Amino acid sequence: MEIFNSLKQSSIVQKFEVLDYKRWRSGRYISLKIMLKDKSLLFVREYLDENERTYSFHWQDKNDKLIVRWDNARHHKDIRTYPHHKHSGKTVTESFEISLGEVLAYIEEYAK
Repeated sequence: MEIFNSLKQSSIVQKFEVLDYKRWRSGRYISLKIMLKDKSLLFVREYLDENERTYSFHWQDKNDKLIVRWDNARHHKDIRTYPHHKHSGKTVTESFEISLGEVLAYIEEYAK
């Protein structure tokens, strides 16, 4: 599964916990809590079936303060990458990071 490959390949992941996992014939749902080496946390939720994919990647610091949250909830229609967008504080911007691997790469670059 792509999510687990991304976790294994990332140099910033310290450990992760599967909070929920459901699989059925045409799809799956997964929820993860990922601790990064800097002690920040990344919460992942992804629902996938043959017709739809919804996701949320919520990255917070060790004091539980939001750093960035990526999702594809169908609001913010003015964003060029709609429905994909990211929240940073009170700001909502376009997002090109739509997979766990891309989000981990963003975080790794951000941390430099």
